Amino acid sequence: MEMPMMRRSILVVLGVLVTTLLLGSSAAAVAVSTYNVVSLGAKGDGKTDSTEAFLSAWAKACESVNPAVIYVPAGRFFLKNMVFSGQCKNNAITFRIAGTLVAPSDYQVIGNAGNWISFQYVNGVTISGGILDGQGTALWDCKNSGKSCPSGATTLAFSNSNNIKIVGVTSLNSQMFHIVINGCNNVKLQGVKVIASGNSPNTDGIHVQLSTGVTILNSKIGTGDDCVSIGPGTNNLWIENVACGPGHGISIGSLGKDLNEAGVQNVTVKTATFRGTQNGLRIKSWGRPSSGFARNILFQHAVMVNVQNPIVIDQNYCPNNKGCPGQVSGVKVSDVTYKDIHGTSATEVAVKFDCSLQNPCSRISLQDVKLTYKNEPALASCSHAAGTALGMVQPSSCL
Repeated sequence: MEMPMMRRSILVVLGVLVTTLLLGSSAAAVAVSTYNVVSLGAKGDGKTDSTEAFLSAWAKACESVNPAVIYVPAGRFFLKNMVFSGQCKNNAITFRIAGTLVAPSDYQVIGNAGNWISFQYVNGVTISGGILDGQGTALWDCKNSGKSCPSGATTLAFSNSNNIKIVGVTSLNSQMFHIVINGCNNVKLQGVKVIASGNSPNTDGIHVQLSTGVTILNSKIGTGDDCVSIGPGTNNLWIENVACGPGHGISIGSLGKDLNEAGVQNVTVKTATFRGTQNGLRIKSWGRPSSGFARNILFQHAVMVNVQNPIVIDQNYCPNNKGCPGQVSGVKVSDVTYKDIHGTSATEVAVKFDCSLQNPCSRISLQDVKLTYKNEPALASCSHAAGTALGMVQPSSCL
């Protein structure tokens, strides 16, 4: 008996759909090339040098026309300094790390390399999971003893790269900076953990400079320097839901070290907690001539717990009184808003605006600020700063 025409048409259409779906899923299954570093000679025993296996995995992933995954299984993988360079034949390479990457414990091995793990001129790279163990404690001890030591290596650096994701990564005991974003566009850091001693020198958690469209979300940073440091040429930076401590706070600067310098603008810091830090929300610039600036900055929803300098603008930064005594900062600070900032100060002066004599801070806004010192209202100090106070502001505004 012949099948009715309509029923036959429906079955043909269904057959085409099923075939399309099967072909699609089959294509998807072969679309990603995966490279396991162990298959390429890496050993997760914590002592065998696996550097070449990682570089080999990168070379294969970079040559692949399909999206690629470099898989690092559980284990401790000993690695010397590595540079992963583009341009690649695809724009979707993921390092999926289930294990721990371990730097040499002898800081002389990579201490002068600049970076331990470096990516440059790449597009569409994701680092997912894993622990990056910089083994920096011996170098910190050397520096804290006053001896002559290497400057140390940054654990993870991206430079001149676009469309980067760093997700669920833990940076442990970096020799110097933990994560650096330099000259990049469209970078997302999410669920990052930074762990280092409060007395580890020059170990900024996340440093951003000369970059546009960087987002830092849901991260916990404890280190011996700035939790997040924001350098010249940073535009459109969004920081949200970050816990900082120990550390030196979230700092814009130091700015104005160079005479001709790119400015910082459009920075938002939202929902941040600072515990026992040296600073909370800080802007600092060298006390010397510069074309730099910091403008359109919003600090909102911050909680301070026993913070030495909860709100501070310091335009007379001059470490060791070298290269700047007697000069004034050329950096122009303007349009900075502090909104819903609450908590406790570890010092009597909780709000300090120490601005440039030549370029006073302008359009500073305090809105709903309540900072106390030993259960009493704290003090505010202003020098060459102008702006407004709205709503309840404690300590009483000096603007």
